[in-house]
Amino acid sequence: MRTSLGVRPQKRFGSLGEPGDGWSVVRRNFLKPIALAAALLSVTGVAFAQDKAAAAKPVSAPSTSRVIQMQTAFNPALPGSGEGVRVFTRTVKHITAGAFAIKIIEPGRVAPTAEMLDAIVSGDLEAAFTWSGYAASKAPVFNVFATVPFGLGPEDMISWMLEGDGSRIHREAYDKLGVAGIPCGIQGPKGGGWFRGEVNTVADFKGLRLRYGKLAAEVIARLGAVPVLLPPGEFFYKLQQGNVDGGEMSTPAMDAALGFDKLGLPYYLPGWQQPSAVLDFLMRKDKWAALPASLRAQIETACQANIAWMLSRSPNVQGLALEKLKSSGVVVREWSPDMLEAFRKNSDIVVKDLAERDADFAAALANQRAFIAQGAHWRTISRLP
Repeated sequence: MRTSLGVRPQKRFGSLGEPGDGWSVVRRNFLKPIALAAALLSVTGVAFAQDKAAAAKPVSAPSTSRVIQMQTAFNPALPGSGEGVRVFTRTVKHITAGAFAIKIIEPGRVAPTAEMLDAIVSGDLEAAFTWSGYAASKAPVFNVFATVPFGLGPEDMISWMLEGDGSRIHREAYDKLGVAGIPCGIQGPKGGGWFRGEVNTVADFKGLRLRYGKLAAEVIARLGAVPVLLPPGEFFYKLQQGNVDGGEMSTPAMDAALGFDKLGLPYYLPGWQQPSAVLDFLMRKDKWAALPASLRAQIETACQANIAWMLSRSPNVQGLALEKLKSSGVVVREWSPDMLEAFRKNSDIVVKDLAERDADFAAALANQRAFIAQGAHWRTISRLP
């Protein structure tokens, strides 16, 4: 199947991230019980509702005494991660009674999205809202939080972060880079990908030029495909023009907002390559430490509330987006059992190879898997068939 040329997609936005993550203090000092996050969800919901209406009333408190600038990896106009950026900044303003505010800087304005971590360290950026996968080039351990094929879904990921050692491992990994990294959002599963033809067997994959993230790219290469390194903003046009044969973009909601339904291509699910991804708020360690302890706690609390809000919102938003794609004529296909088995088998090999090369990644992955194994029986026996 080929798309007709000349289709004009919706307006392209800045870098979208490969939708990722880290706690800045030990879990027991930073994370209150999840009940607190649920309670704070009402605060976040109010902030989002006011943002949508663009008519929020001034906070009944003294004028803002401190403003920092934060570049985002996700365009605030987009659903999901983009919304999360707006909700987080509004929650911070509300929770501090207007004494502290975060000004959003659009993707790429000060530094390329993939280089925001360096810009934080150099002092060119005060703060960033991003995906932890961008830090994986400096420390492979961040793959555990960003994307492991056939890894944890968003609920289990957050459980490990809040109740297990995820927050500690994440915080320590960022600390080594000179950055205070606070998990500040969670993205649900991506779509499996858009393709210019049917891909029902491993043989169909051979020779295809496909855009996927790093670990997934290694997986599809093992299946005979050709990974193509392509910035998110270029994928639509390259796919439309036939310069690539397919690959992943993001979640159904983001894909729909970006107009991928106009390409007339089949959409494959599920997104085996990225079941979830943690998003992070970053500041340089010394600048973060210079903030009053009470303000740091308020920002951390706002991040926790943002995670709870995104976790609750995602299933509904993605469900509505999938129906929108279908109503636009998109043919939604499920991967065949043989394809999923091939993806899984080769993902195991790729992840094992990385674990053998990097001790920190291996330790974090083992910790995560051990934590999930503890509750495996409960997950099975507690859920209705």
